[in-house]
Order: sequence, then structure tokens, then C-alpha cells
Amino acid sequence: MIGAGMKRLLAITILFTTLVSACSPSQPPTETAPHTQTRTVTPIPTVPPTATNTPIPIPTVPSDEEFHINPIEGLGSDFIMGADVSILDEIEKNGGKFFDNGIEGDALEILQRHGVNWIRLRIWNDPTDINGNPLGGGNNDLQRTVEIAARAKSLGLKFLLDFHYSDWWADPGKQNMPKAWKDLDADALGQAVYDYTAEVIQALADADAMPDMVQIGNEVNSGMMWPTGKTWSEGSEVVGGYDGFAKLLSQGIQAVRDHDPNNNDPQNRIRIAIHLADGGDNDLYRTVFDALTKRNVDFDIIGLSYYSFWHGPLDKFADNMIDISERYQKEVVVLEAAYPYTTEDSDGHSNLVGGGVLDIGGYKATVQGQATAIREIIEAVAQVPNGRGLGIFYWEPEWIAVNGAGWATGEGNAWENLAMFDFDGNALPSLNVFNLVRPGNGSASISPTVVDAFPIEVFVPLSEEPELPATVKVIFSDDAIREVAVDWDSFPPPLLEKVGNFKLNGKIEGTDSFVVATVYTGSAKNFAKNPGFENGESPWVIEETMSAVDISDELQNVRNGKFALHYWADEAFEFTVSQTITGLENGTYTFSTWMQGGGGDTLQLYASDYGGETLSVDFAGKGWLEWQNPIIENIVVMNGQCTITFKVTSGGGTWGFFDDVGLFVAEGQ
Repeated sequence: MIGAGMKRLLAITILFTTLVSACSPSQPPTETAPHTQTRTVTPIPTVPPTATNTPIPIPTVPSDEEFHINPIEGLGSDFIMGADVSILDEIEKNGGKFFDNGIEGDALEILQRHGVNWIRLRIWNDPTDINGNPLGGGNNDLQRTVEIAARAKSLGLKFLLDFHYSDWWADPGKQNMPKAWKDLDADALGQAVYDYTAEVIQALADADAMPDMVQIGNEVNSGMMWPTGKTWSEGSEVVGGYDGFAKLLSQGIQAVRDHDPNNNDPQNRIRIAIHLADGGDNDLYRTVFDALTKRNVDFDIIGLSYYSFWHGPLDKFADNMIDISERYQKEVVVLEAAYPYTTEDSDGHSNLVGGGVLDIGGYKATVQGQATAIREIIEAVAQVPNGRGLGIFYWEPEWIAVNGAGWATGEGNAWENLAMFDFDGNALPSLNVFNLVRPGNGSASISPTVVDAFPIEVFVPLSEEPELPATVKVIFSDDAIREVAVDWDSFPPPLLEKVGNFKLNGKIEGTDSFVVATVYTGSAKNFAKNPGFENGESPWVIEETMSAVDISDELQNVRNGKFALHYWADEAFEFTVSQTITGLENGTYTFSTWMQGGGGDTLQLYASDYGGETLSVDFAGKGWLEWQNPIIENIVVMNGQCTITFKVTSGGGTWGFFDDVGLFVAEGQ
């Protein structure tokens, strides 16, 4: 299952406004009318659903010229091109059908024709509620897992088995103990893990469907089977810590080893993977695998989830793979990845990934963008030194919207816009990325060209120089959105002396294309320095539990710019972040900040050292991406300075983000 961070809930939908704009030819800056809050949004072409029982293929990409994937040189024939198809049986049982070039076919065979050579299947202990009713999401019990695995093996596909060790979804935010095991002590739980794992492996062996790889646990950032295998505690919670986690892992691993007839053959034995989410978070991977290595956990492969719209830029993900493969002398494989081909919804159930993916995901939500995103992940894995990058698994490419095959019983599908089949089950051109990336497929390498660029808006007080960005987001012909350096034109200084706005052109490096910046003059002056933490911590002063604080570049958690201040710790913590601003004219000011996350912690703003009594305001976090704007008003500065502070007190296990901190002259002065 997908993890969007240590404490982020799976079912939160990312909904932002999509923004695409046009490049302009070079021209001198021109003065325009005062600013109005309007902008044009260009809709992205989508594949509309139909209501027919026998779908007719929709030409999502009208011509070959509009879709292209460059091959990746040096890609080995055994490179894993995998697909997690855990929901497939549920889709088929509820009437879902799949088509390739207008011909109905078996989904596994279609995937295989398009280059998929491995499948991945999750297994849940008992996916039913206390009354025995199925929970949904595939209802992936042992029987269903064996059935799909046997089908895949009969086609010659290799097979990865994903133990969740839970009755339902397990991910970084939840690792619920199976209901049959909830009253077991640590020793009995370890034996139950061994026995259950052995039972599953034996059942697969009996069906001639032995897995080629097994992952013990799913996205186990914080351990598994909480609280016995949980690695951090909330408040007074008693957990097993890394010792408990490592023991449970080892029991599952030993059961696989003991029941693998090829265990003594290094070339053919089942490979064991341990899987974390947040593939760009090197600190996370070092923390977890340092602890497991110290405890001599026996495993072969490090598995990663990497969703660019949740897990950060591609270069950080690539750097993480290189580091951990060398640090632990292990092979790496991407166990989950996906990207949307549209922002449309087909079943009325909100999509998990919405239009804001354009802002943070790195690619347009198109068929070409989906294929390019996967190609670049494949390339990053293939470039891990010493051949340690094994491959990639696309998460649920077949999950089209079919009534009865939703996230949970009675619910719809939040994933259909990330499938690699359209809303009617027709294979998209992007599915062929797994074939097209292989050398020798007849496809030529074509350098992508600039198509478009995101516009820039800069707000400055009168008579102050605008801070123009050194890079801009540029849309390329392969539908990738990349940061590219820009060289801005000069402008007449008098334009900064009166309220209004003017246009400024910047030449995009290495191209003949230009991007437009609109500079709005007369904005309120923010007297706080480095208000968005774009330049790190300075001049902010962080005191007390400094280890709980860092500057994050997770774009999905940033309100403006590229950075925000982030906090989290697994144990109780308290910290303050403050800045003393001097050289102020005496008068009335307002202190404000923006914050999202939180819940269970105490949050406070303070204004002090301004010549009056300390002012404060208490507020509470409302959850992930629920930005709020606490304010202290009527700060009457009488000595030319003011110290602004925000304080967080937590019993442990809470997190949040601060951005856009400001001290402004009060309106009306």
C-alpha cells in the first residue's frame, strides 16, 4: 500500500489548481494596469468514460508522433518490469474487462505483451471484519493470492509476494495487528508469524506458484504489527522498538528460508526484500537499515516506494538508492511507483492524486507524462552502480473503476486516473513504456524540446529590488516539467517607484525560449528575514529540542517556494523558533504564519521585546495540508524592534510544517 509520509493518512486527496502557461517571445518590460487576481488555466485533454458494456477503444493519443519514449542504453534483459496486480481478481469478479487494440483479453497477457515480466501480489491475513464481511480493496487472502500467482506463473511471469502481516492495508501511517494475533505476547507473536509465513509459502509451492521474491512487511518505515513491532511510541505507549521489529522480521524471513527448496542455491533461492516508503528520504533509510543491520536481520534487497508527487524530486530518490546500495552492499528495487495520465475521475469517488500533481509531481498528467515519469524512474534504477538496481513495479496499473472493486467494500476507486488502462479498460500507449525503454526496440532517441513554461509572479514593496528566481519550471515535449536556469532581462528602476505591475522576460538556459515574470509593486513589506526558510535556518534561532526540527523540501508540504520548516520526533519534545527584528519604525504591526499538520501538540505564537507586554495566541493543527493562518494583531512597537516566536510542545509522534512567517505594518497605518 502507498505511504505518503510518516504520519500522513492514505485517504487524503491532494486537490490543487492546475497551472499551465505559455512562453513569450523576447520583448522589453511593459507597464500594465494594477494587479487583479485572475489567471488562465489551460485544461489537460482527458479520456472521457463511456457507459457502454462493450467499450470502444478511445484514441487517447491520436498519432505516433505525439507519443515517444527514448530507449535506455545498457538495460539488462533481466531488469524487472513489474506490475502489482493485487486488485485484478476483484475487478474480474465484478465484471471488469480489458482491451488491447480493441480486442478483449486477459489483463496479465496484455501486461506481458507490453513488456511486464514480473507481478507483485499483496496478501492479508484475514481481510474481513469481526462479522466475517469482506473489507474490500481486493480481499487479498491466501486463496486469491494463490489463484492469481498460479495464473502468472503459467504465463512465465516471475512473482513477488508482499506480506502485509495485517488483515487489511498496512503502510507508514498504520500497521494494524491481525485480529487473530492481537492478544499474543511477543514470543507467541513471533511463532505465529513464522507459522503463517510457512503456511503461505507451502500453499504456493503446492500450486506450482512459488514466489521468486518475498517482501517481509509493507512500507515498514515505523515497523510492523504495532505495537509489538513498532519502532516509535506516542506519549506513554509501550512498543517493541527496533528489537521487537527485528525479531518479527527475522521470524518471517526464517520461515521463507526454511520452506524454500532452493535456499542453498544462491542463484535460485527466493530473494528477501525489506520495503520502506518515501523513496527520497535518505535519513529515513539510513535510520531504519542501520538499526536492522546492527541487529543482523538477514535480507537481500532494499525495496522502495517512490511516487514523485509525494516523495520529492527524482534526483534525491536517485541519490538515496546509490547511497543505500553502497552503504549496505544490497541491491535495490522500486516496489511501488505510479503516475496519473489524467486528472479526471470516472466513478464519482475522489481521486487520491488530483490536479496539484502538476505543481509537485514533475510531469503533466497525460499519457505521455505518465510514460515519461516511469521511464525516468527506470533510468534512475538502472544507473545504480555495480548493477545493484534491479527494476521497478508499477502499483496497480489495471485498477480501473468497476463497481465492487474499490478501496473498501461499498466505496469507489481513488486510483483509476493512475491506471495504465483508460476508464473503459483499453490499454493506454503509456503501458508500452516497459517495451520501449529496452535497447533494440527500433525507437530512436529524441532530445525533448521546450514547449511551455510556468509564469512567475513576484511581489515587492515600493522602491525595493524584486528577488527573481534563478530557475523556472519548464514543460518539455515529453511532458516532463523540469527546473531550468533563466537569465532575466534588465528593467528601468523607475518602474519600482509606483504601485502597479510590469512584465519582465527571462531567457531559458540552453534554448531560444522565454518565460514571463510579472512584478507587482507596492506590496506590503515583510520585515521578517528568510520568511519561507528558503535559505535554511538563518537568521532564525531554534532552541530546546533542536533535533525535532529540520528544513524540508517536500514540495507537497510547502505553501510557497521550495522549502518549509518541518518538525517531528517520536518522543516528547519542545522547541521555539524566533527572530528579533530591529530597525523598525515605531507603530502597529501584525505577526502571522502559515502552518499545516499537527494534532495532539500545543502550538503558540508570541510577540515580545517591542516595548510592551508579551502577546500570545494558541492554536491547534488541523491535519495534513489543512493550512491555517494564526495571527497576533495590534503589536505596538515603541522601541524599534520586535521578537517573533512560534513554539511547539508535544508528547511525541506529532508533526507539522511552518511557512510564510511575517511581520507587517498593520493595515491602515
